[in-house]
Amino acid sequence: MDKRPILLIEDNESDIELTRRAFRKINIVNRLIVVEDGQDALDYLWGNAMHRGRDTSELPALILLDLKLPGISGLEVLRRIRADPRTRRIAIVILTSSKEEQDLAASYDLGVNSYIRKPVDFEQFIAAAEHIGLYWLVLNEPPPEIRRTTG
Repeated sequence: MDKRPILLIEDNESDIELTRRAFRKINIVNRLIVVEDGQDALDYLWGNAMHRGRDTSELPALILLDLKLPGISGLEVLRRIRADPRTRRIAIVILTSSKEEQDLAASYDLGVNSYIRKPVDFEQFIAAAEHIGLYWLVLNEPPPEIRRTTG
């Protein structure tokens, strides 16, 4: 099992707590890092602002990304992550309540690995989290790490 952290980019406190509860229930032991807006997510990944000094060589095993975020949208966060060679290979799962076909199409156009609509029911959410964890953290073979280049 991949032990690197999971980055949850979500601004809804209820959904954050639901994700934590679901992961605890199915014994996902990866550290869950929560950021509540797009700018903070990008700052975390690249070690800027309040995340300055963070070891940016430790990339998340998985990013769970909501689309409807304050400030920088989830789609823009996805675009920026995929545009940077340091982060373009991180597995990203859109976890959203959006039913907009244009969001679905744009997410795949920008390189998302998976798009999941959030189940409203807790038991269904737990089942979805179990599948996400099993697939992305256990079964999936991640790509080789991208070496950081300086200069």
